[in-house]
Amino acid sequence: MRPLAFAWISLVRQPARAALGILGIAAVGALLFDMLLLSRGLVVSFGELLDEVGFDVRVSAVESMPRTGPRVTDATATAAGLTALPEVAAAVPVQIGSAELDDPAMPEVSLVGSADASESPWQVLEGPGLQAGRSDGRVQVLVNRNMARRLALTPGSRIGLRGTCEADSAPPRVEVEVAGIADFYFDDASQLTAAMRLEAFRRTCGIEGDDTADLILVAADPDLGPTAAVEAIERARPDLHAFSNEQLIARFQQVEFSYFRQISAVLATITLFFGFLLITVLLTVSVNQRLGEIAALRALGLTRRRVVTDVVLESAFLVGLGGALALPLGLGLAFWLDTILRAMPGIPANLHFFVFEPRALVLHAGLLAATALAAALYPARLVARLPISATLRNEGAT
Repeated sequence: MRPLAFAWISLVRQPARAALGILGIAAVGALLFDMLLLSRGLVVSFGELLDEVGFDVRVSAVESMPRTGPRVTDATATAAGLTALPEVAAAVPVQIGSAELDDPAMPEVSLVGSADASESPWQVLEGPGLQAGRSDGRVQVLVNRNMARRLALTPGSRIGLRGTCEADSAPPRVEVEVAGIADFYFDDASQLTAAMRLEAFRRTCGIEGDDTADLILVAADPDLGPTAAVEAIERARPDLHAFSNEQLIARFQQVEFSYFRQISAVLATITLFFGFLLITVLLTVSVNQRLGEIAALRALGLTRRRVVTDVVLESAFLVGLGGALALPLGLGLAFWLDTILRAMPGIPANLHFFVFEPRALVLHAGLLAATALAAALYPARLVARLPISATLRNEGAT
């Protein structure tokens, strides 16, 4: 009989034990697969989110996050100077603040001001969007879907906003007109967000005449790339800090997202250990129940290599079937866990914790294969060193 067929018969002769073993490996494999998706999920998703925004470089006056230190001064002239660089296609000053609605029971609104509505970190879903040069001087605003739904807003609706951007200022109420509904890439699931042109933002916040920006979003020349843009900005303005999307991703991977990488590594190691124990126990029990049979086969001429191969192939069948079943189970579990984690406050709704990558699938298969091989070592050693004569005498005596 061929080794594969022989190993399969050895496995399925105890169908209940084989089924429980496959299900156990499937559970272990599903958790392992999820930990591999989690280890790089945030990094991959964050990179995709940055690319969707459409800007390659972020420029600020500090190395830390915006609004944690001094702002970029002379923002208009600074943006114009950066745009003049051959490596830069566009530079847009952005300010970030907050505002209160007329209804005090409503949560605070996140307010974004951009100098150029045509090159901005949002996507208009409904309505004409922000228009430049309104003759009536009316302040226009884009709102996200949460705000439009909670306040029943449509393009053309009017609401009152009172900026709370500065702690020491209390600007008057400003009536604004909804120019459209937009998708803001970094909004969380319950956040209310509004965006307007930079001059309108400063008017709403009561800081007219202020020419600062929390950051400047830069689109690099597509032929030269973001790395060349960062180097050019650092040469032209050494007082500013420029970060490409790749640099931001690397920074978050080392600092902000390192916790998820570490916890996924720990849980993956524990999962593999339990998988190793499960397979080892199943194979050892199977071998111990068939010692007399194995000894008889050896006496009839079956080689030591053949019986060891049988044990290894049994392990491969267990892990192969369990691992295949683990993939759909893992994907379903990852979707459920991702939905729970994304509902946490402050987490962007477009950010995912579990992201599928082909490398995760390859690594999953490799780790399971290594576990199957390691788990087969002890039972394979048992059959390789099995004393044929003594085993047959013992079996005959019983």
